[in-house]
Amino acid sequence: MDSSRPKVAILGTRFDDFDLERGVLGDVEVVFGPGRDRSEVVGVASGADVILAGAAPRFDAETLQELNCPAIVRLGVGVDSVDLEAARQRGMWVSYVPDYGTEAVALHAVTLILAAIRRLPMADRHIRTGAWGFAHLRPLHLPASLAVGVVGYGRIGRRVADMLAGVGFERFLVCDPLVEEVASGTLCSLKELLSRADVVTLHAPPKVGGHLLGSSELEAMRPRSVLVNTARGALIDTPALVDALEKGRPAIAALDVFENEPPDIGMLEPVADRLILTPHMSWYTEETELELRRQGAEEARRILNGEPPLHPIVSPTEASV
Repeated sequence: MDSSRPKVAILGTRFDDFDLERGVLGDVEVVFGPGRDRSEVVGVASGADVILAGAAPRFDAETLQELNCPAIVRLGVGVDSVDLEAARQRGMWVSYVPDYGTEAVALHAVTLILAAIRRLPMADRHIRTGAWGFAHLRPLHLPASLAVGVVGYGRIGRRVADMLAGVGFERFLVCDPLVEEVASGTLCSLKELLSRADVVTLHAPPKVGGHLLGSSELEAMRPRSVLVNTARGALIDTPALVDALEKGRPAIAALDVFENEPPDIGMLEPVADRLILTPHMSWYTEETELELRRQGAEEARRILNGEPPLHPIVSPTEASV
């Protein structure tokens, strides 16, 4: 091992090889591992100059101390897996890749919405039992008759609205405290959106100190409404959602993300016929994965070259004196 070469650790990814990363990073030592717990994270990445981290590895204060690493690049949008205050105290870089996957996530959200309003999973299960007809699926409605609530109106939320408009949706309600106006739609509070929308699609960051949708919020949803979450599992209180689905508000939930992954299917079993579940795959296409890897490696290269990353969350200048 050449100690003069920078060391880059890649943790918690599903990639078959790291040729792309090596091509971007240049003459570095690349180490990798699953990073499923602290011992695996520290065992692989201790002393690394930069860590490229997937979603699974967790970096709490004790782990960061053991690692003694100056920089973490999250391969994705969320940084809740990193104790940002501990990283700040240690004078680290923490950056992320915020602008990849917009098209893929939006496409997945729209696919879930269309499958839910057409009741496709229910129709499929019905036929597989040997039954026929669609009386149990009534009433079905055209998009123009349904109101869509978009919670979080960033890149993905806006793209979802654009795609839905392209297939006939006309009425949009938007809840986002950072947005002052929308070109096509109505800004409103979360409470108003939930009470008026036939479809609610979540594209918001996690709520600090709790869930965005708990029992009271879910109870405010319309009967026969649809709830879609491709953003963060922590946005929805899972036991409250099970209870709400049993009461028919919402009638269907389509989830790509979960509070705990993989989810406890036993907890969801009582309402299995009212759920559409996918395995945190909304971000994925071959093209999106390559773009994520390239952008993450470029962030790491900037840090190794003594340059600031493009998308810092924490920087060394923030360390407490």
